[in-house]
Amino acid sequence: MADLRVGIDVGGTNTDAVVLDADGRVMAKAKRPTTPDVTEGLRAALDAVLGELAEPGEGSLGEGRDRIGRVMLGTTHATNAILERRNLGRVAVLRLGAPATTSVPPLSGWPGDLRAAVSAGEAIVPGGHYVDGREIGPPGLDAVRRFLDGVEADVVAVTSVFSPASGEHERAVEELIKAEYGLPVSVSHEIGSLGLLERENATVLNAALYGVAAHVTEALVTALAERGLGAKPYLAQNDGTLMTLEHAARLPVSTIGSGPANSLRGAAYLSGVADAIVVDVGGTSTDLGVLVGGFPRESAAAVEIGGVLTNFRMPDILAIALGGGTVVRNPGVGPDSVGYRIVKEALVFGGSTVTMTDAAVAAGRSPREAARWRERIEAAVQAHDSGDMSERMADTLERAVAVADGMIIDAVDRMALGRTDRPLVAVGGGAFLLPDAIPGASRVVRPEHAEVANAVGAAIALASGRVDTILPAGDSRSKAIERAKEEAAARAVAAGADPSGVEIVDLLEVPLSYLSEPAVRVHVKAAGPLAR
Repeated sequence: MADLRVGIDVGGTNTDAVVLDADGRVMAKAKRPTTPDVTEGLRAALDAVLGELAEPGEGSLGEGRDRIGRVMLGTTHATNAILERRNLGRVAVLRLGAPATTSVPPLSGWPGDLRAAVSAGEAIVPGGHYVDGREIGPPGLDAVRRFLDGVEADVVAVTSVFSPASGEHERAVEELIKAEYGLPVSVSHEIGSLGLLERENATVLNAALYGVAAHVTEALVTALAERGLGAKPYLAQNDGTLMTLEHAARLPVSTIGSGPANSLRGAAYLSGVADAIVVDVGGTSTDLGVLVGGFPRESAAAVEIGGVLTNFRMPDILAIALGGGTVVRNPGVGPDSVGYRIVKEALVFGGSTVTMTDAAVAAGRSPREAARWRERIEAAVQAHDSGDMSERMADTLERAVAVADGMIIDAVDRMALGRTDRPLVAVGGGAFLLPDAIPGASRVVRPEHAEVANAVGAAIALASGRVDTILPAGDSRSKAIERAKEEAAARAVAAGADPSGVEIVDLLEVPLSYLSEPAVRVHVKAAGPLAR
């Protein structure tokens, strides 16, 4: 009986893994340092929870690995590839919008090094639609051929003007490229929303990540096979839901930001609180987000990734340079961190670097099981040659806690948007750094298993699909919205959802002004449990 789920989340400092049973209870959990090759950290965390399942004893699952039916992974592979400008594919960039959009060429505003690493060439050819879905002109298929005949590319990114209103031209060009050139194609109407340049940027990044996605999926499948696991693998998306490996191969950019989304979903699940501010304290940084109905609040602004503005869905996250491994100085806190080296370099682990973990322990905020940490901090303070030095060390640690508390209070105020009635859910391996009362939050909730909330969020996630389009506001509006709902549900099924369990979880209509014909922008999101 395959009734167990494994959730894995690769963070900047640690890779976390959990095993949940059919009732959603945590049966095993592990936290392992993230390695420079993040795949090794993934394997170590997976081995740790599998080993815990196999340990004999009261309540043991024995060879529980035979009962694992699904493995869900949230990974930083895609984010790291963009930030580090490595392992990216060469992309032929096609825009369907000549002559109207030629004043701002593709990839304008990209950092030079990223553009050099990604672009195999750019072209603007005829095609595209008006905002109401009417065709501007036929797609320039001959121009597409001339462009592709002159470039060497691994993949093609196709963006058409107002493709959220009609993806017809993008699909026509996609068919041509696959039939005549045999290249994979990334089309913008599947990725972003309104906003030509930002949607184009997201589409090009998505295309550049095809090779990275193939590497991740191959590594995950291999890791499962090596351990004799027949479980079905999934990847986490940045809206707190899942997708199949096949879906991820087409939309790898959707994995960017999955870590914070997993933390928010895990926080909602572990705490039972559906509307809250979530503070996830890691080893290097602290991420703050907002739960609305149990799902992450999405960012309303363009999201910058590696210096490039995009407009695809992302959780509204505020990241600050504060974590358990943040280096403490006199004066000052961070922004640098010892990261995954904290287990060797922090005072509480016998190292010589003063970190925020050491400061929090000195303030009496260490976890219950870490009494030995307090002893080491006391010894470190008293190890100085004179009373004056001892006092200065203690004062530095105390000031660091005050500075960190101020950073958290300011960040919570920025995310709360004036509301002070929501609770704050503290998660992450460094959640003990937070005080028990924070202005701007009604109370601080510290759920059990909070240190692996991100992995729990991956394990309990649903599969989803969404549609962001423009529809007429007249009598045909109702039928058009129903079609949009059906398309969103179909995309959820394509991502791995059980067709019988898919529901519309979000429907938003925004009237559009200054058009010759009344129209509304419609955003539909469907979600459902994974198919068996």
